[in-house]
Amino acid sequence: MSTRRVLVFPAGTEIGLEIYQALKNCKEVELYGAGQAISNHAPFVYECFFELPNINDPSWLDALVTLCLKLKIDYIFPAYDDVIVALAQNLNQIPSVVLTSPLEVSRITRSKLLTYKHLASIVRVPKLYNVDTVREFPLLIKPDRGQGSQGVTLVNNRLELENALQRINDPIISEYLPGEEFTVDCFSDREKGLLFCGARVRLRMRNGIAVHTQTVDLPQASEIATRIQSVLQLRGAWFFQLKRAKDGDLALLEIAPRIAGSMSTHRVKGVNFPLLTIFEHERLPIQLLMSPVKIELDRALQNRFRLSIDFEALYIDLDDTLILRDRVNLDALRLVYSCINKKIPVILITRHADDLHAMLARHRLTNLFDEVVHITNGECKSNYIRHSAAIFIDDSFSERKRVHDILGIPTFDCSMIEGLICNPDI
Repeated sequence: MSTRRVLVFPAGTEIGLEIYQALKNCKEVELYGAGQAISNHAPFVYECFFELPNINDPSWLDALVTLCLKLKIDYIFPAYDDVIVALAQNLNQIPSVVLTSPLEVSRITRSKLLTYKHLASIVRVPKLYNVDTVREFPLLIKPDRGQGSQGVTLVNNRLELENALQRINDPIISEYLPGEEFTVDCFSDREKGLLFCGARVRLRMRNGIAVHTQTVDLPQASEIATRIQSVLQLRGAWFFQLKRAKDGDLALLEIAPRIAGSMSTHRVKGVNFPLLTIFEHERLPIQLLMSPVKIELDRALQNRFRLSIDFEALYIDLDDTLILRDRVNLDALRLVYSCINKKIPVILITRHADDLHAMLARHRLTNLFDEVVHITNGECKSNYIRHSAAIFIDDSFSERKRVHDILGIPTFDCSMIEGLICNPDI
């Protein structure tokens, strides 16, 4: 398939901004954003941003259909929970593929009550109460259709309970779970089932979003994810949240069949959830190649990563890596200069088919590298990587896999560079 035209809607949410970061440097995608005509971050990052009404506006669907036809959009990524349901309910009228799980799954996961009802027999869920059965405190009051921790209120007595019930829309009364909270990022294939499951601990929250999170080993997560998958038949990217009860057991808080704003934590390890979701829909063969590093992410208006990696040389590809869509890839160039500033050798390793010197001169990249390796005989790039503690960056999965399998060094694609250039140690 040629380049896919992808529309993110609404693009200004944390979800939409993570989809942008994941796809902006992927050669397979031409990215567009859409959202309300209100102040948001999307117009500052999306080169092509279009205004669309809120889904509560009667004209929103016609406006979306018109935009999709005008731009010849192939795929729509919903970037807000209510939008997932709205798009799923109108699939027959939308001329583009909506990348989400089936409508029934969207409907169930949008409601905590329905989620707990469908999964209570296979995973632990919080105990629920009605006003008449409350005998002890503390308890949690939360909206049935909320997201993250928005609207969640801890109550310590009956007066606080009654006040919270009046203030929160469609409230449910839930058991208070005092322990550690986890988010588990997942990716599923509709035929092969769960292909990836990675947990991270939520260390700091802001507006219901994890702004400080760290990957952790959580052995129970995979089993819980498999059980959820067996019931809901999720596809593509999704995630769920767990919290420890008083007895230490993990209880399910919620499930969302979408990208999470902090999925970048696992993206810089090699799991590009939005791109893989496209591939899953197209039924392409999917393999995962992940860097074996622990990731800590802290967000303060921009991402910051800490990678447990130390290298003495950077080997980087040219076509579709350093040069992308006939432009210099600024993220890749920033990494190159970061290495130059640290006195780390930078080696260009390329199979460029035309005049390499002319290509470098045209993009003003001449004399940038410590060494240029121009492979014209079809040999594996691993044959030319001399440093044992090197990293290798290439857009090609097959090139990265060969280098990884032969040399065992960390390999990265364009969507993973962010984790390197935002690393204070590089």
